[in-house]
Amino acid sequence: MPALQIDRISKSYILHTQGGRVLPVLDRFDLDVEAGECVALSSPSGSGKSTILRAIYGNARIDSGAIWVSHEGERINLAAATPRLLLALRREVLGYISQFLRVIPRVPALDIIAAPLYADGVAQEEARGRAARLLGRLNLPERLWSLPPATFSGGEQQRVNIALAFIKHYPVLLLDEPTASLDAANRDVVVQLIEEAKQKGAAIIGAFHDRDTAARIASRQVSIEAMA
Repeated sequence: MPALQIDRISKSYILHTQGGRVLPVLDRFDLDVEAGECVALSSPSGSGKSTILRAIYGNARIDSGAIWVSHEGERINLAAATPRLLLALRREVLGYISQFLRVIPRVPALDIIAAPLYADGVAQEEARGRAARLLGRLNLPERLWSLPPATFSGGEQQRVNIALAFIKHYPVLLLDEPTASLDAANRDVVVQLIEEAKQKGAAIIGAFHDRDTAARIASRQVSIEAMA
């Protein structure tokens, strides 16, 4: 059974500013992702890559189809999950690097990264230590760890996003342009983190602008045909 199964999903957007025009994005899209593999969505901009990732995470509701993951011994259709179940799945199953940083204002970066470990019952000292090691590995200067990420540069915020996705093991990882705004050294760190997650059995699906990075980490690449 695939760790992530996308079953004939379709999605359209209604453009209210254009008189209710309907913009189709996905039409009966299928994809299975096995534990321990990384699938790169390698299609042009506008073909629906980010929409697929947002649909899996529950930020975009699909029009039809199903998205299946395993949770506590059951197969769960993410497209039909209640808000409470979806929150539980985000805590325990779905890791997500988005293109945007959404954090609680005034909370230091170190505590933001440690928060998923706090929720799992990890002691504060150990959680902060693990967060510090990960931020250090991502070359985020220690002087920033006690500051809220809203004050950071784009590349620094991206490293906070990355750290949130890799601070613990998630069975399914969603990567939306994970190496955007990063220099070559930090791209290499992200590649290493992805490889380690694969070895731990994570099923990974990602959209990559950087083709070289995609080629380095992808078990296979899947093309999505852009809809007219």
